[in-house]
Amino acid sequence: MTSGRRGGSTPRAGIARLRAGIARRAVRRLRRGRLFRLLFRLLRRIGPVVVPVVLAIVDALLVNGLEMALELGVSVVAAGALLLRRRWPLLVFLVTLPGLYIGYIWFAPMIALYTLAASPRPGSARSGGTPARVRVRLGVCALLLVTAHFLPYPISDFEPTAYRENTLVLIDAGVTSAAPIALGLLVRTRRELASRVEDLTRSLRREDRLLAERVKTTERARLAREMHDVVAHQVSLISLQAGAVQVSTADEAARDGARTIRELSVRTLEELRHMVGVLRAAGGDVQDTGELAPQPSLDELPRLIEMSALDVTYEGPAADDDGAGAGAGRPRGARTVERAAFRTVQEALTNVRKHAPGARVRVRVDAVELGAPGGAGAAERARDGLRVEIRNGPPDATASVPALPGGGHGLVGLRERAQSLGGTLEARPTSEGGFVVRAEFPYGAAG
Repeated sequence: MTSGRRGGSTPRAGIARLRAGIARRAVRRLRRGRLFRLLFRLLRRIGPVVVPVVLAIVDALLVNGLEMALELGVSVVAAGALLLRRRWPLLVFLVTLPGLYIGYIWFAPMIALYTLAASPRPGSARSGGTPARVRVRLGVCALLLVTAHFLPYPISDFEPTAYRENTLVLIDAGVTSAAPIALGLLVRTRRELASRVEDLTRSLRREDRLLAERVKTTERARLAREMHDVVAHQVSLISLQAGAVQVSTADEAARDGARTIRELSVRTLEELRHMVGVLRAAGGDVQDTGELAPQPSLDELPRLIEMSALDVTYEGPAADDDGAGAGAGRPRGARTVERAAFRTVQEALTNVRKHAPGARVRVRVDAVELGAPGGAGAAERARDGLRVEIRNGPPDATASVPALPGGGHGLVGLRERAQSLGGTLEARPTSEGGFVVRAEFPYGAAG
């Protein structure tokens, strides 16, 4: 029995050890990969700075050896100065010239001259210097390098009559100065071309985006015209039919219903004309906008509720008899906030009509003091605002559900509208089986 248990547990133990080994190898590979990546990044960062210095020091040691103290010292100083070649390219080049003249090294002055030619530092064409100044500076530096290369150290060893040897040295010095300048100018030109191509690409993308926006606005204006032609025609027919019913019927309730339908049709046409005018203005047809229709406010909430054909209890400011007093004393931005509150109530009543027919509804509008933006606490002054709450109970089981279309974007649009005004909107079901929509809109900073 013991051997059987041992034999039965061996495969599981082997699988566990195999998994552990695989996990350890994976961790080692991961660590090794991270180490390689870090090392590669480090080399990419310090390589272009350190490698030229190392090459220049090797050049100094090979040319001068360890016995020539002055020549080796000047050459090492010239090689060490390459560490600062990107920050002060002209100064570093001047420091490397004694190394070329006394120590006969080539790498340090050539690398310094290449850096000067490729550098976008002040004095170059890319950083604002004129091309003429750049050419003059590079020409003077090339002449200095040719002079340091052509004249021997000490100067007393110069032989003017050695024409053949002097010509060969002068050609060698010219090539030594021209090669790094040509390579540096090539690199700088390539960098400038890449920058210009990038700027051109950004400009083309911006133009494409503007063109796409222009096409959208034009299409929006065309759709606005189509919407006006179709919807206005249908609503006008509804208004005419309701007017005919109002005139022909003898039933008082039918006449009231027909009058309500006509009023709703007229209001719909006014708001449709306003929206079409806004869309045409966005599309560039400013001459077709005309005078925009007046926008709804809290004064019209009682009328909206009356025409909703719902069992609604309204708690809030009522419309004045003359329609003028309700606007007195409004804070700045109140019209926009009241329009958003009106649309919130309108959408909520539409949702009740579609999803909870026969339900009792309570609409409450209050002026409140909201907290400071960002939750700054009591140290910040409160803001005047408006709170709108639409709460409905469960639907009536005996009421028929109207087959009204819906896109599912009503509450989303209300929330976006509230957020654009700096407010909030909450929509959730209640424990009694109903639904509540609560929105808060700030007028702005108090005072």
